[in-house]
Amino acid sequence: MLTAGIDLAAESAGTALAVIEWADGRARLIDLRLGVDDAAIVAVASAGDIAKLGIDCAFGWPDEFVAFVSGHADLTVSDPSVEGGMAWRRTLAYRETDRFAREVTKRWPLSVSTDRLGLTAMRCAGLLRRLAEAGVDTDRAGAGDIAEVYPGASLRLWGFDTTGYRRDPNRRRELLTVLRVRAPWFDLAEAHAELMVASGDAFDAVIAALVTRAAARGLYIPPPADVAERATREGWIALPTGLFESLIG
Repeated sequence: MLTAGIDLAAESAGTALAVIEWADGRARLIDLRLGVDDAAIVAVASAGDIAKLGIDCAFGWPDEFVAFVSGHADLTVSDPSVEGGMAWRRTLAYRETDRFAREVTKRWPLSVSTDRLGLTAMRCAGLLRRLAEAGVDTDRAGAGDIAEVYPGASLRLWGFDTTGYRRDPNRRRELLTVLRVRAPWFDLAEAHAELMVASGDAFDAVIAALVTRAAARGLYIPPPADVAERATREGWIALPTGLFESLIG
């Protein structure tokens, strides 16, 4: 099995790609790159040997936000539900999967409709279209060839201390040391390891590829039945279940 992880940014310059090979009770990081454009991502995902592609970005917007923007643009319609209060705004700011992630992780993901993440999500929308045109099953709820992943939250669920790792290369080096101790089965070339320390984007791409292994094996929390159809529009974060060590099982 091969799994790929993408730390997506609004531009190629901040985007990283990682590919992990899983075989014979071992895992090997065989590709790690920075500055990845959509064409390179599509080429990897559509090559036929990738079991699943994990992307660190929201796949869609909250249903309520989409309805609000559409209605607000129609000047002939007055909607009494649009009242501007904090509780109402929260329904527009967060997707169902964000609220679920908040319950599980005790932290809010970034809001795709009110944070700069929206710019990256706009790029992601174009990427999903290109992947679909290349024959990739882009089911946003995670049942197809792609999964929406959340590296930081996944690390915390696996019991890693993620404090400051996105900003501080020393923290990334410490976290990588702990990861290697817990995963002696994970072969990291030294050049790849140094790139993970130097770049938070590269680090998260590798974690995304690890999380995608969990998603590919069904070791994640799927959308509950009552929000399954909604998740096909908004997206669904594949939060891993089980121990980190179970990835190699």
